[in-house]
Amino acid sequence: MNLMTTKVRTLSASAAAALSLSLSLAFVSHVQAAAPQAITAKDAWVRWLPNNLPAAGYVTLVNAGDKPVDLVDVSSSDYGDAMLHQTVSNGSSQKMVMVDKLTVPAHGQVAIAPGGYHLMLEDAKHKIAPGDTVHLKLKFSDGATLDTPFAVKSPAQTK
Repeated sequence: MNLMTTKVRTLSASAAAALSLSLSLAFVSHVQAAAPQAITAKDAWVRWLPNNLPAAGYVTLVNAGDKPVDLVDVSSSDYGDAMLHQTVSNGSSQKMVMVDKLTVPAHGQVAIAPGGYHLMLEDAKHKIAPGDTVHLKLKFSDGATLDTPFAVKSPAQTK
C-alpha cells in the first residue's frame, strides 16, 4: 500500500511540474504578445483642401527597436487612394514623386512633413472637413500595422 501511495505522489509531483511549466510558458507568451510595438506614430494630421482636391497626411514615425523598419504601404477606409510621396526639388521647381518605402532608423524617427515626404490622399469616400478625424493604416516591413488617427486641419490651421 505504501508503494502505491508513493507512485501517486510522484505522479502528482510530475503533473504539478508539467502544469507549472505550461503556466510559465503561457505567461511568457502573453508578456511577449503584450510588449509594445517598435514603431509608433505621433502628431498625425491631414491638410484638408476644398472641392475634393487631394489632401496630404503628415506624421512622425518613431522606431524604438534595434533594427531599421520600412514603411511599405498606406491605406485608408476614408480615402480611395493613399500613397507615399516625396517632394523633390529640381533647382527652381519642385515635383512630387511616388515612393515605394521609407526607412525609419533603429532608435530613431522620421518626420513625414510638409516639403518632404507626405501621404497623398485622393478620392475621399465621404465628406471630410476640418475638425474630423480620418484613419490611415500604416504597414511596415516587420509585419507591424498601425491604424493611426489623423486630425483634419484647414490650410489656415497648419501655419
